[in-house]
This record gives sequence, structure tokens and C-alpha cells, in this order.
Amino acid sequence: MTQAPFELPTVRFGRDTSGFAKTLRQRVDAHFKEKGITKKGDFRMLFKTLLLVGIYFGALAAISTGITGGGWMFWVTEIVMGLGLAGIGMAVMHDGNHGAASAKKAVNRLVGGVLEMVGGNSEMWQIQHNVLHHTFTNIDGLDEDINPGPLLRFSPLKPHKPWHRFQHFYAWFFYGLMTFIWVTFKDYVALNRYKKFGLLERMGKSYNNLFFRITLAKVLYYPVMVGIPLAFSGLAPSQVISWMAPDALHRWIDIGLGFPTRSRDGRPQLPGSEKGLVMEDDPLSHQLKTTCNFGTKSKFLTWYSGGLNHQIEHHLFPNICHVHYRDIAPIVKKTALEFGLPYRSSTTFLDAVKLHTQQLKQLGQA
Repeated sequence: MTQAPFELPTVRFGRDTSGFAKTLRQRVDAHFKEKGITKKGDFRMLFKTLLLVGIYFGALAAISTGITGGGWMFWVTEIVMGLGLAGIGMAVMHDGNHGAASAKKAVNRLVGGVLEMVGGNSEMWQIQHNVLHHTFTNIDGLDEDINPGPLLRFSPLKPHKPWHRFQHFYAWFFYGLMTFIWVTFKDYVALNRYKKFGLLERMGKSYNNLFFRITLAKVLYYPVMVGIPLAFSGLAPSQVISWMAPDALHRWIDIGLGFPTRSRDGRPQLPGSEKGLVMEDDPLSHQLKTTCNFGTKSKFLTWYSGGLNHQIEHHLFPNICHVHYRDIAPIVKKTALEFGLPYRSSTTFLDAVKLHTQQLKQLGQA
């Protein structure tokens, strides 16, 4: 195997000398064994998948065929479509691409592959999310969720620009454009970056194959989302192009339920030497110190967000389906507190959004 021209910095986590990780895994395993249930998705996951996919594509069909007309029903359907898309992203394809939706790999590939139907690529998402974000949570330079580019500053270790002091105002506008950016060029930029760092080679991925699949998804996406409604709905082109509205709603919801869960109490760390970064904490302790829950008292929020409000449980056990998070949360909390580790879970949804806005403002200062 030839060495890649660039290498990602090496991150070495500490050893779990306290026994926390072992104890937690044993207790969670015992929970599923005692209940006699699978860690993967069950009938609840199946129902949710069919419902949310049906809502999204049902709304798209209603707009495309002109059933809604061009009045208030059109805009209501656009909102419903956006809610369905957000639900698919958070509560359907997310579990599928983590291998948690089902005990069967083929089902997980199918569920995770819903992403291709909305202009994305599941394999690229798995590299960005499963490998980089979950492994290197809140580590600057590796976790791409805190590396959005020069327009936004999510880490105090990033260079400060004059415009960052206004980011708590304009960030929400760019959040709404994220799907448009994603289905146009983001995957291509990420593909070349992963090739540069040797990630594709290490994961056994073919650059040419991924490039073809990314392009195919995008070639199909725009005719379906714009071409079919334009041809058959009878709507004005300006209304058809408003397909971006559901995407913007989807991203606002996704951002609102995603970024506030990443605690900034511990400063993100930057691998700054050739030898890489040596962490003091073991992987599970690191996750507890860099993530937090919110709105966990709301059953609907947990259902609709795909358990993203239970970010602690998700980062500790990403291969467990989110339908089980509410049940294992007391086990995680009890074990974390026994071992003197933080368990942040008292924040409400509105407080979480407010906290994210405050963090944007603080990080926007010189």
C-alpha cells in the first residue's frame, strides 16, 4: 500500500483505568438481555421510517402533480415536505448509516440509502459523521462538524475574521442553505479532501466509484425536485424553484437539534505536532465531557429528532437504535455519576438554541 501524500494527525486516547467503560457496557448489555430485546430497531423504527418517507414523497407528489394548486395549500405542503425531510435526516437515514436501524445489514443499507434519494451520498456521510465526528468529537481539525469553513467560527482555535462578530445573526441564513450547498458541491470538496488525507484508501473506498455515485445522485435529484413539478404541476417557475424552502426548514430544524448538543465546556483540542494529539481521557469519558443532552423530557422531541436530543447516549452507543435511548439513559446517568463524570441533561430545547446562539456570539469575538 502506497503512503498517502498527506496524513491525518494521529489521536491517541487514554486508557480507561477506572473501569467506567467496562461497567457501562456490561450494564447496558444486561438491560437488553433482561428485556429480551434487540439493540437494533424494532416495529417502532419500521413505522417511523414508512411514515416519514411517506410524508416527504407524498408531499412532493402532491406538489409535482398540481394537486395543491398555487395557493395556501401549496405552502402548507411545502412546510410538511420540509418536516418530512428533516425527520428522514434525523430519524431514518441516521440510524441506517450507523447500522442501528436493523440487525440486517441489507436493511441498514436500504434505510441509509434514503440519503441518495435526496441528493446526498451515504458513504460520504459515513466518513464525515461516523469516522470523523464520532471518533474525534469536538477535536479541532478532525471533527468536521466544528469546521464549517471561513464564514463561521465554531472553535476558539480557528483564526478570527472581522465578520465573525456578526455570525450569531447571519449563521442562520447559511444554515438554511446547507442542503443546497450539499447537493451541489460539498460532496465533491469532501471527496477530494478525503482522498488527500488517505481516508478513502484506508477504508477501501474507490474514488472513481464514489465520484460516479455522487454525480448520479445529483443528476437525478434536480430533475425530480424541479423538472417534474415544472412539467406537470402547472405552477409558475418561481413557485417550483421554491423547493429550497423545505430544504431550508429541514436544515434549520437539523441545526437547532444538532449543534446545541455539543458542549463547549472543554476546549476543542488541535493536533499540532507530527506525533499527533495525546488525550488524557478514554474515548467514552471524552464523549461525556464534550456532549450534552437537551429536551429529554419530551417524548415527541425524542421521537422526531431520532434521539438526537439524547446526544450522550447516541455518542456512547451509536450502534444502538435511538428508540432505546430513553430506556438506557438512566443507566448511563447513574454510571457516569458513580465514576465522577459529567452528565449534562437538564437543558430544554429553547435553552439549547439560546445557548448555541450565545456560543456563536462568544466565538465571534476577537
